[in-house]
Amino acid sequence: MQEKSKYIFITGGVLSSLGKGITAASIGTLLKASGLRVGVLKLDPYINVDPGTMSPLEHGEVFVTKDGAETDLDLGHYERFLDTSLTRANNFTTGQIYKSVIEKERKGEYLGKTIQVVPHIVNEIKERIKLAAEGKDILIVELGGTTGDIEGLPYLETFRQMKHELGRKNVMNIHVTLLPYIKAAGELKTKPTQHSVQELRRIGIAPHMLILRAEQPVPQEMKRKIAYYCDVEEENVIDAIDAPTIYQVPINFLRQNILEPIAEQLQLGNLQPKMDEWNSLVQKIINPADEVKIAFVGKYLDLKESYKSLTEALIHAGAHLDRRVKIEWVDSEKIEEEGAEKLLSGAEGILVAGGFGQRGVEGKIEAIRYAREEKIPFLGICLGMQLSIVEYARNVVGLEGANSMEFDEKSPYPVIYLIDEFIDASGSRQVRTTTSPLGGTMRLGEYRCDVKEGSNLAKAYDAHTIYERHRHRYEANPLYRERLEEAGMIVSGESDGLIEAVEVKEHPWFLGVQFHPEFTSRLQHPNPAILAFVEASLKQRG
Repeated sequence: MQEKSKYIFITGGVLSSLGKGITAASIGTLLKASGLRVGVLKLDPYINVDPGTMSPLEHGEVFVTKDGAETDLDLGHYERFLDTSLTRANNFTTGQIYKSVIEKERKGEYLGKTIQVVPHIVNEIKERIKLAAEGKDILIVELGGTTGDIEGLPYLETFRQMKHELGRKNVMNIHVTLLPYIKAAGELKTKPTQHSVQELRRIGIAPHMLILRAEQPVPQEMKRKIAYYCDVEEENVIDAIDAPTIYQVPINFLRQNILEPIAEQLQLGNLQPKMDEWNSLVQKIINPADEVKIAFVGKYLDLKESYKSLTEALIHAGAHLDRRVKIEWVDSEKIEEEGAEKLLSGAEGILVAGGFGQRGVEGKIEAIRYAREEKIPFLGICLGMQLSIVEYARNVVGLEGANSMEFDEKSPYPVIYLIDEFIDASGSRQVRTTTSPLGGTMRLGEYRCDVKEGSNLAKAYDAHTIYERHRHRYEANPLYRERLEEAGMIVSGESDGLIEAVEVKEHPWFLGVQFHPEFTSRLQHPNPAILAFVEASLKQRG
């Protein structure tokens, strides 16, 4: 065990979306499998306080931590790879940094000094990095964006200063960069990487290791050329080529002996990661025995990243069942136009995901009706559960015009409504109305759920009490509970009087959950509700 934390700073060059998050998660996985206590931290240089109010098309999925922080989707990768739960301390933005510094300045904490990026902003970043490292042998810090971005400069300055403060043997800089393949020339090009490293060195950071993103393996002589031009050791130039699954990346890194230079730089001794179970699961993802078809009904289908945790959770379930989960994407607006049967008839399971706003809602309700009537295994998540109550109220209980107040404030039967007060994940009382600002007015984070004995939920989790994460504004209205139950709907999960899960009698497997089970799914430990849903879909085939 280390006496004090060591740090790996990961930066990106040439362009964004290179897979810095997967790189950070993969290195973390190998270090954790070697017996080290590993922490991860994502730094987001944008000025939003958090991604909670951003469109999924702008930012991809918003990942919710157990303590209710709305964070970057890379935190999802960290949790899934490292099989751990993170908190708001593991992700912060420039918006949070400036907000904190300005609040301190207003309170007079800087004793009348002129507030500047150096030292005040940099010191605030430094404090938060050190906070995330507490109790860890190694903290992996990933900086969003690209080297040279104006927003990222205060963070790079922080990394530069920390190298001096902590000593060279406690800090390692890893730079992820792109080797573009130019088709006309028929070769990979190294010049963008050279320029990116030059820019990093100009700022005062000399990378110890380069991770080269490429579509095909990088020849050894090219690695040698890059090592010479960028002044790094040849064995510290690692390629990260496109893999059939992201979970193979740690294995690909290990094959290139990535841990040797890391152990040498940070004086970690001989590292021997135990990766047998991981390897076995990866093999089942790449070469499964069979497949199962799941219709995924949603509306952000142009950007699959907005459902990242859910698609990954299906992969985890598939790996444990030795089946490929074949996702058939179904746009809920198309169901409105063409009908459920045409688009869903071949599915072995139907999943209706969460989302916000009116668009495509009637199509989702139609998909739920189809799954219920045709006895196809069904999982509804968040809005998917709320709409399963709307569908049941309309088509079984006979409450014509039943709806969620989110979509029809004048509905004669508001089976889903906006709760005025609730206790949040930290135990504080929250008040919200239709005019509350969007940021921070949702039920966010981990809540206890008491499970009804004998239900699908109880069988899936094999527990009386479970804890799952939330991200929503509206709740099931308890006024209609009795009528729904009399008509055959089962309330199988509750949290302090709030309805958390519903099922349908006389159905092979039907579950709607108010929480987001995908946020707690890991490669090594898939979420029980999602695993049970995929298993039920497999049985459907007979």
